Amino acid sequence: MLAGLLRVFALAALLTCGARRVLGGGLTSNVLLIVTDDQDEILGGMTPMKKTKSLIGDAGATFINSFTVTPLCCPSRCSILTGRYPHNHLVRNNSLSGNCSSAAWQSRGESEAFPVFLSKSGYQTFFAGKYLNQYGDQKAGGVGHVPPGWDQWHALVGNSRYYNYTLSRNGVEEKHGDNYTEDYLTDLIANRSLQFLANRSPQRPFFLMLTPPAPHSPWTTAPQYRRHFADVKAPRDGSFDKSAKDKHWLLRQPVNPMPNSSLAYLDDAYRKRWQTLLSVDDLVETLVRKLEELKELNNTYVLFTSDNGYHTGQFSLPIDKRQLYEFDIRTPLLVRGPGVKANTTVKAPVLNIDLAPTILDIAGINVSAANADGQSFLPLMAPALRKGSARPYFLVEHMGEGLSSGDPGCPKTGPGLAECFPNCVCEDSFNNTYACVRTLDGHDNMQYCEFADSESFVEVYNLGSDPHQLENIVKKVDPAVLQTMNQRLIKLQSCQGAGCRALST
Repeated sequence: MLAGLLRVFALAALLTCGARRVLGGGLTSNVLLIVTDDQDEILGGMTPMKKTKSLIGDAGATFINSFTVTPLCCPSRCSILTGRYPHNHLVRNNSLSGNCSSAAWQSRGESEAFPVFLSKSGYQTFFAGKYLNQYGDQKAGGVGHVPPGWDQWHALVGNSRYYNYTLSRNGVEEKHGDNYTEDYLTDLIANRSLQFLANRSPQRPFFLMLTPPAPHSPWTTAPQYRRHFADVKAPRDGSFDKSAKDKHWLLRQPVNPMPNSSLAYLDDAYRKRWQTLLSVDDLVETLVRKLEELKELNNTYVLFTSDNGYHTGQFSLPIDKRQLYEFDIRTPLLVRGPGVKANTTVKAPVLNIDLAPTILDIAGINVSAANADGQSFLPLMAPALRKGSARPYFLVEHMGEGLSSGDPGCPKTGPGLAECFPNCVCEDSFNNTYACVRTLDGHDNMQYCEFADSESFVEVYNLGSDPHQLENIVKKVDPAVLQTMNQRLIKLQSCQGAGCRALST
């Protein structure tokens, strides 16, 4: 009788360990995180990334409500690394003075980023690609600065490029030219990842973070893909080239309808963006097949996402991000891994600040140790094993950038504006500074935004009836609703760590 009970207890313990190994599996689950640059939602029916959709999304979970908490590269990437809103990691924009890869970021943000916790827990860590826009600046340590937590470091100096760039290879400068087989950055990231996997210790788990430049400008296509998508144009649906008469003044300044020169420019950009993503699609296939060959695929979580969305012609804005609308704040998110059923669709909203807690959860590390504002979405992918709750609302914030002396190429625009292209349509300004509450709880589907400008401008959208945010309904909404949204915004803008997570439940 006793022997039988002992066998039952032993079996139960084994099953429990097995479940933990699958979800939050301590040091047994590997992680591969792929973050593209400025990718909008192009993982639906029409997409250049068919292999990525098949190998990750169809083999796992597709998150249809994935958002960035700030639609700009550097602060968004810092949110990914720390799991924190920008008001807590204090990276405001893409400039060194805005804390992008600054000494202040290095002393505070990098030391508390999730790779540090993975490294301390025994993970082998590898980074390759774009880190932060100002990384490698001589005023912030140059290429010799390697953030803590990384065993292998292959980071691009500066912003996205495909050829003629400099890398920091474990703190040593490495210059590259324009030879496709040796220098094309997306392929180089894939090749060095393969080297890392070949040389890793099989006794320890690994974490790879790959951040290819695509589909960010200058949209340099690999030679074999230059003729692809010759007939592709930016979609003409939704808010494409629609008037923004009831929106913030920056949205009211583009010519509407757009001139033919702007249309030609954005169509060319859209086509080239798709072409550059074909190389990312190859990278995904290469890594997944290698993991399969090494017999590690079934024990590896593969996550694919982007730092922010992108617009091409919406509200007559030719190309960029930085705006509060769905096309700039939504991101793709696909995940496959142990315990994640194939062809799973997750409707609950998840944020880029949830990536760090999720990866720590996979590694069996206490999420509270990182003091993250986000929460693990691991439970949402396997509800049969663990219960998870979806946040009812969340924060999106952006601090605008401008040129004090004005854009020299667009003298008529005056000071305070930035990113004025093409045809001097400016995409950002000092007072394009806003904070939004986005509510998506199965009942309410709304967005409430306040601008920090002389007008104290407010925009409100009911995305249930107006998914393309064509009408600002601030003057039609019940004042009690506006007051509730304002109070939520105040709480979110000052929340930290566990306080943010409490607001998410």
